[in-house]
Amino acid sequence: MRGLALTLAIFVALTATGLLAFRMLPVPITPLMLVRLIQGEGLARDWTALDDVSPALVRAVIASEDARFCSHNGFDWVEIEEAWTTWRTGGRLRGASTISMQTARSVFLWPGRDPLRKGLEAVLTVPLEVLWPKRRILEVYLNVAEWGPGVYGAQAAARHHFDRDAAALDGRQAALLTAILPAPRSWSAARPGSHVRGVAGTIQARARQVPLGDNNTPCPRP
Repeated sequence: MRGLALTLAIFVALTATGLLAFRMLPVPITPLMLVRLIQGEGLARDWTALDDVSPALVRAVIASEDARFCSHNGFDWVEIEEAWTTWRTGGRLRGASTISMQTARSVFLWPGRDPLRKGLEAVLTVPLEVLWPKRRILEVYLNVAEWGPGVYGAQAAARHHFDRDAAALDGRQAALLTAILPAPRSWSAARPGSHVRGVAGTIQARARQVPLGDNNTPCPRP
């Protein structure tokens, strides 16, 4: 029990420090990056300010990953209820993670799908939403998301898949990159199959409805 308490205390201290530090500083590495690096996949990333990411990619990610990003406080209860209803009526259990939840998970937690990790993800999402503005949450997410074997963040993804900077991505390229986020090590944005092309078309259409403020600031005020 003493060892468990010590482990928990260390985890809480490190997480609290990270929540405060990463509100301003770039995230140097995530647990997933470290695991993949040990597995020999390499590490390609280039921290990029949100200002230097194509607005098309910002809109596409919000449209696809978290359409209610601006209206929730970390948890999309509408999506959670729909996922629960689908499962109870015999459908496939699907995720309902928001961008905030995915950011908390990516920055602080180990890869996997175990219940403990899912519970900690929910716990960490609360202070993340309190301490970080929506703009910072989105900026960090776009810099730590996995976009291929050893490829992390929007800039590395744009270079890897399209040989251009993240700022230069057009609407179709942004939609293709967003479409492969659920399985970035299996799907390719540069050589998309029919499924990825179809999903990208839907994302591109929805992305046009996502409002952005100056310098890609999400959730602009009227």
